[in-house]
Amino acid sequence: MINFDFLENNLDDLRIKYLTAQPFPHLVIDNFCDVEKLTRAYESIPELNNKSRDYAFANNKFEKSNYKEICPELNEFYNDLSSERFNKILSFITAKKTFVDPKNFGGGLHQGKKNSFLDMHLDFNYHPLHKNWYRELNLLLYLNKDWKPEYKGGLKIKDLRTNEETEIDVPFNRMIVQQCAPYSLHGYDMTNFPEGRYRTSIATYAYQVHERLIETPRTTDWFPKEDASFLKKQLAKNYNFLVQTKNKFFGSATAKNQ
Repeated sequence: MINFDFLENNLDDLRIKYLTAQPFPHLVIDNFCDVEKLTRAYESIPELNNKSRDYAFANNKFEKSNYKEICPELNEFYNDLSSERFNKILSFITAKKTFVDPKNFGGGLHQGKKNSFLDMHLDFNYHPLHKNWYRELNLLLYLNKDWKPEYKGGLKIKDLRTNEETEIDVPFNRMIVQQCAPYSLHGYDMTNFPEGRYRTSIATYAYQVHERLIETPRTTDWFPKEDASFLKKQLAKNYNFLVQTKNKFFGSATAKNQ
């Protein structure tokens, strides 16, 4: 499913592109998968009805964590991503010993329906179940057939240190490998897809084992737009505390769905 030969034949070039990208390390890889298999996978994806738990910070965004059960092609993709072969490729590209979470905690198939958006945010940094797994990478495969810029929904990334930002198009069969760090904001503006078409992607996360915690563990840090309501800004300010308190008494809903 994954075009391993292309990746392995271009490791040096991919590594340079990732490490030198601005505003922070990231990499765009087109034709990441076998196009025929990915097209069959795309055609098998149903309309999702499980709404994401992003509360006020997203709109009309749906997900399926166990996407590999949808069709054989997505199961093959899942297995390729979590393989030792792919972990070696990632480790070389990033110059860090990284590995894909074999259970894909928090990841899955994401589907943005009409007027979908996702506010800029920092992801959780340490794995909630494996406390010394530090989240190094987001791996985002896009499945937007015949995507056009006017559909909007491009991936926006911004460096909190410098405020430098860019937006990356999200066409079909494009993989974006994005560094996760305390400064790597990302999200997308409200979409404008045609009726019956959805902003579709598969999100997977890669980690590094830390012998010592280098950051205070967090959930998601949200950064709503300047014109957001007062209540939304207050929710963003207190989101970590509220989620951690909820998880302490009721457990993580994400973990229960794995």
